[in-house]
Amino acid sequence: MRDLDYLKLLAKQFPTATDAGAEIINLRAICALPKGTEYFFSDLHGESDAFIYLMRSASGIVRDKIDETFGNLLPEEEQLELANLIYYPRDILSSSQHKEKDSAEWQRITIHRLINICRVVSSKFTRSKVRKKMPKNYAYAIDELLHIDSHDEDKKGYLREIMNAIIDIDMGDDFIIALCELIQNLVIDNLHIIGDIFDRGPHADRIMEELMSFHDVDIQWGNHDADWMGAVCGNPACIANVLRIATSYNSFDVLEDGYGINLRPLSMYAEEVYGDDPCECFQPHLLDSNVSDSVSPALAAKMCKAISIIMLKEEGLLIKRHPEYHLEHRLLLEKVDYEKGTVNIDGKVYPLKDKNFPTIDPKHPYKLTEREEALMKTLIYSFTHSQLLQKHIRFFFTNGSMYKVVNNNILYHGCIPMEKDGSFRKITTPDGVFSGKALLDYFNDKAIDAYFLNGENDPQGKLYATDFFWYMWCGPNSPLFGKDKITTFEHCFIEDTATHKERFNAYYDLVKDEKYVDKIFEEFGVNASASHIVNGHVPVKTKLGESPIKANGKLFIIDGGISKAYHSRTGIAGYTLIYNSRHLALAEHKGFKKGSENTPEIQLVEQMKTRVRVGETDNGRELKKQISDLEELLAAYRNGDILEQGEVIPKKR
Repeated sequence: MRDLDYLKLLAKQFPTATDAGAEIINLRAICALPKGTEYFFSDLHGESDAFIYLMRSASGIVRDKIDETFGNLLPEEEQLELANLIYYPRDILSSSQHKEKDSAEWQRITIHRLINICRVVSSKFTRSKVRKKMPKNYAYAIDELLHIDSHDEDKKGYLREIMNAIIDIDMGDDFIIALCELIQNLVIDNLHIIGDIFDRGPHADRIMEELMSFHDVDIQWGNHDADWMGAVCGNPACIANVLRIATSYNSFDVLEDGYGINLRPLSMYAEEVYGDDPCECFQPHLLDSNVSDSVSPALAAKMCKAISIIMLKEEGLLIKRHPEYHLEHRLLLEKVDYEKGTVNIDGKVYPLKDKNFPTIDPKHPYKLTEREEALMKTLIYSFTHSQLLQKHIRFFFTNGSMYKVVNNNILYHGCIPMEKDGSFRKITTPDGVFSGKALLDYFNDKAIDAYFLNGENDPQGKLYATDFFWYMWCGPNSPLFGKDKITTFEHCFIEDTATHKERFNAYYDLVKDEKYVDKIFEEFGVNASASHIVNGHVPVKTKLGESPIKANGKLFIIDGGISKAYHSRTGIAGYTLIYNSRHLALAEHKGFKKGSENTPEIQLVEQMKTRVRVGETDNGRELKKQISDLEELLAAYRNGDILEQGEVIPKKR
């Protein structure tokens, strides 16, 4: 039996036998319901418009529910209008086209249709759970409309009066918004983000705001996320790299408008130092309409070159500070012949595409100039003092980690570093040797130290952990990076594309074989016969015949390239993995265009043998523990060990 003190605490929440018994009935009923739908997204790369559409549309499931509800009752055009209203209710209701409609009659019809959709998407949940998701102001009215029997003659007038009151007091639009947002919340029960929210896209900040407003979300960190996390912790190499990528893609909105990062000092410095330099090797990649209103492509190129040189210096200093990284061969600035304009890499000499290095001292190539040092101090201050960015990164820690094991599925962004023979690669650190799951745990701990450790009490521990974020971003043994090297220098300065090659860890070939995936399941202690790995990081080149499904359906790589930068390589715009009580499905995204038909194509990939119930999930197992505790409390009430007001009855000796 449970410790009596514990049961006394539980009795404060359930002070009578009736209370305890009622909760047991409730929890057992919940365990018998179908499990909620889990959605898995990966590699969002700042593509806010596309992601927000996919999230609000549940990757096409909302569209399916509309068709399931209305079928041939509504023409295709009206179904699409209803779907877009559910996705973007505030935008549509405030548009000039909407205001031209017969408002009262349109509101009445629309509310009726939305209530019908709500009934369909809420059918697998308890009434109390649905009510908790409702906005408080309208919970009573929505609840009544959802559960009233419209065929009951006695209730028809009651139903009609609710609808009339909503419209008569001019609350129709607000009520429609409440219904649309309720539908959005009901179709996705759990949201898993498999890394790389940040990168080259225009608005990672908007993605973060959308995620933070969602009821149940977790994040498995990606290498680009680690780069931003390091930047927020004040790592200068991470800050310089974040800015290099942003200037390379002309993505200034997220920095300046989103997070209030002051880029004026960088632009002034770049214009002054590289005013006559065309910086041809650093011209920004312009995707669709990502041309900044405030920064011209010519200035962006100068800013990109300026911060790239600073980044290479900061990385060199960091590598020298950490010989345990074994990255001395990547100290390329000291291998440049600045007079001849060449660089020696691995014994081979290459001509440089750009030979103008006014801020590099060949004798001390990693030493920052006074101007560069002053600039970096300003940038470090901006990153470490941005309130919104700090809020978003804190969410990364409260709702994120290196990996997650949920409902027998293992979620992580990059890889489990492996040797070619299939063994887990052993990594030597100042804290010991780690491999497999323990390696991911070590990286997780260092990230937490970097953000939460008090630098005054442990300055060396804080510095080591903060520096480690850079290794998480691009270290050859980082589970988030999974490649032998990052060839930023080669991409910027060497024409020969052979030098640009970054070789993936053996993991990516090995996990095509089921036995190596089973080895990972064993390492994480999950059942290999009923589990999956959900992976991101590597874009799946669908147009070349690649499949996101590996190892006989045990592993999914769902980075299909939501980022516009990858569309030409992958042929699609990413995947959503959908796991409901009946099946696993992959939604293949289209290149997103607002106002167009963007509904993904959904492919069923695995049918469950029997419908999965809540009781079979991780949440169900927790509920069963609660049921067991409540049963012991009920027994304590009945045998007199605890009075129904939580008092202990003294035993007679």
